Amino acid sequence: MQNIRNFSIIAHIDHGKSTLADRMLEVTHTIEARKMKDQVLDRMDLERERGITIKMQPVRMCYAPSNGPGPAKEYILNLIDTPGHIDFSYEVSRALKAVEGVVLLVDSTQGVQAQTLTTLTMAQELNLVIIPVLSKVDAPLSRVDEVKIELAELLGVDVDDIFETSGKTGQGVPELLEAIIKKIPAPQAQGGVQTFRGLVFDFQYCNHRGVIVYVRVMNGSIKKGDSLKFGASKKTFQALEVGVFMPDEFPTDKLSEGEIGYIVTGVKEPGVAGVGDTVMPASGTGVPLSGYRKPSPVVWASVYPESQDDFLLLKQALLRLLLSDSSLSFEEETSGMLGRGFRCGFLGMLHLEIITERLRREFNLDLVVTLPSITYFVELANGTKETVYSPHKFPEYGSIKKVEEPWAEVTLISPNEYVGGVMQLLYEHEAESKATETFGDGRTKLVLEMPLRELMRGFFDKIKSITSGYASISYEFIDTRSADVCRLDILVAEEIVPAFTRVVSRRRVEEEAEEMVEQLHKVMPRQMFVSKIQGVALGRIISSKTIQAFRKDVTAKLYGGDITRKMKLLEKQKKGKKKMKSRGKVNIPHEVFLQMMRGGEK
Repeated sequence: MQNIRNFSIIAHIDHGKSTLADRMLEVTHTIEARKMKDQVLDRMDLERERGITIKMQPVRMCYAPSNGPGPAKEYILNLIDTPGHIDFSYEVSRALKAVEGVVLLVDSTQGVQAQTLTTLTMAQELNLVIIPVLSKVDAPLSRVDEVKIELAELLGVDVDDIFETSGKTGQGVPELLEAIIKKIPAPQAQGGVQTFRGLVFDFQYCNHRGVIVYVRVMNGSIKKGDSLKFGASKKTFQALEVGVFMPDEFPTDKLSEGEIGYIVTGVKEPGVAGVGDTVMPASGTGVPLSGYRKPSPVVWASVYPESQDDFLLLKQALLRLLLSDSSLSFEEETSGMLGRGFRCGFLGMLHLEIITERLRREFNLDLVVTLPSITYFVELANGTKETVYSPHKFPEYGSIKKVEEPWAEVTLISPNEYVGGVMQLLYEHEAESKATETFGDGRTKLVLEMPLRELMRGFFDKIKSITSGYASISYEFIDTRSADVCRLDILVAEEIVPAFTRVVSRRRVEEEAEEMVEQLHKVMPRQMFVSKIQGVALGRIISSKTIQAFRKDVTAKLYGGDITRKMKLLEKQKKGKKKMKSRGKVNIPHEVFLQMMRGGEK
């Protein structure tokens, strides 16, 4: 164990974690030069296209520093490359529990960002050794000296203790590896606990071998063929294979205390494995490791197949994704307009984007995804309490006594010149400013509290637009508070369309109703009879637009005679249209739903 160093790279999204990991793999000769490619640890096409890490990827490197006297001593370096986005903060916290130290990476062109602070706090709470590092020091816009001072003040360390690296050229990487060996302690033996316990920090699914869990061995050791169980789900299984990541799976005889590796479970049931769970011997009464919790969804959206023939395919696809992502949750639901589909829970807007994109790509499904919503806690006038996940299930106006909604604390860092525009946006999104701090490099940190509903209403995109992409945001949930909201229904031909229903702030209800009615009026095809589009909230019609009917010129064939002949034909047409309107039903095409959803996301 004295030769093992377990560490993770933490940083804000797009600060160069995966690129630095690439250079480490090159310097340690873990991957042959001919097999080397950019973002080698990002295995999914979606990760490579977007340039972000979605799935955690561990790797084992062997390195022997050659600057000491005598023969070089070889060390085992276990790196866990973590996602930088706030949606995956729980997974990152479990990865940090599996290591003894972290490399805190800060982009020298951008400085400390909001997510840097969030992840740093996590590492400090776990008492991990923190090695501060600047990335992209060779970039023309890098501000090495300024950012070094900023980082030194944040951590309370000397400026000379901060390392300079470049993921592009490999500058400073050998020195950083040596610092990891010197500063990060080796795993410590747990006295008194001899039975095997492994912390699950991630997992994936293979068609042939079932769920493969990524574990950090906390106590004891494990070998192929051992009988094990999951601490939370109590599911027992046999270890079909154990091994380490080089970075591909490399089978070994056993995994010992302090090591990071994988266990092939053979389990093919969804919902059995979970991030943060403990793997223990099947026999005996071992105590699971602390800190496990089931990830709770933050954003809800309904997912329907464009063709109802694909409903079973969608169900199988969601079950398949659940085998490699325990934070996804879904339940079946039915909509009169859209047919059968699933109400899905996601960790955030990025998680929603990734899951729907994977469904489209990996399973070739054409989907209709409704507008995202959050959870509301409603107390009715008769004293009944309900938890509402779907806008169309929100109680009617007049039957509600009290509504509560989740609030979030948001940390926002922006250049000073954009703060005026940001403050105006905060008012529009019902945010309350709690603290302001000005950094020496012309940036300001704002700490806000705001409803989660408003955070999900395009807040990220608007902030990026106002600040020309320079601002950074991170958030965490704090509590639930009273909400002044109401249900907004959209009626087409006097019939409610559940897919367009929203829960909106009462002060913005007129604006929202007019926007949605106007947008639907533009994309809705004309019918054979006059039909109205109406926005209804607070027990009254707030906005209305009429779609004129197709109308045949019934008098075209008349070439003379008395005016009463024309009047008679027009009256007959009028009666027919009235009869059609009383019996007719408007069928809304799928394209209209798609255009409305896309318009809502902008």
